Amino acid sequence: MSRTIVFSAADCSNPVLTVTLRDESVRAILLDVEGTTTCLDFVYNVLFPYARSHARRFLEQHLSSQDVRADIAGLREEHLSDIRRGVKPPPLRDAPEKELESVVAYIEWLIERDHKSPTLKSLQGKIWEEGYRDGELLSQVFDDVPRALERWSERKKNTCIFSSGSVLAQKLLFAHTMTGDLTRYISHYFDTTTGSKTDTESYQTIANVLRRLPSEIVFISDVTTELDAARSAGLRTLLCVRPGNRPQPASTHLLVRTLDEVFP
Repeated sequence: MSRTIVFSAADCSNPVLTVTLRDESVRAILLDVEGTTTCLDFVYNVLFPYARSHARRFLEQHLSSQDVRADIAGLREEHLSDIRRGVKPPPLRDAPEKELESVVAYIEWLIERDHKSPTLKSLQGKIWEEGYRDGELLSQVFDDVPRALERWSERKKNTCIFSSGSVLAQKLLFAHTMTGDLTRYISHYFDTTTGSKTDTESYQTIANVLRRLPSEIVFISDVTTELDAARSAGLRTLLCVRPGNRPQPASTHLLVRTLDEVFP
């Protein structure tokens, strides 16, 4: 059984090497979504605008539902935190006739700032759920993702997702891709209720949930600060470089430019 990482290519202008990963001691693959399985354009130019443009209609239809009321209560707590931090969010109103307008304004404010708000992510997931169900949304993943997930499943690798999007949003995205439902290949989903993606403890928690040693897990992301936290927890790390991804500072994380390089 191979226990080596085989280097497949090197860019002489970049001290970081791209690799082909064949290390059989890795038993679980933890994937980021934005910039790793899914292009940033889809997230920022399709999903986020959809949630923003449909927030008012969704709240008008579901404002009294228990789940949505819980989300609004969460938004009020986050709003107070924003005020304490001095970031001056738009006001949230208590009066029934003004509540909806003020909640919509606050949601738009959070989206504009790409705020990693768990409550916002929860509401976005509910809005996207209706969009997928109505056929207005169809998710996009990179071409190498379906074949990688199938290949890893055949190799008995435990494939999991860790994203700032809610677990609901993650499941919806992988269930409604242009190539079909991919959720059968994914065993676990983690979001920011597990912890921040830049917090070492989040990855320790994930390893405990998966009942794996950290060294048996490889985390693939397009963000070096997330990889730094994962590596501090003992995970293997791979920096995913995709067209359209944001430039990352120099690091010692090994690169992959396609998931075809991971257990080919």
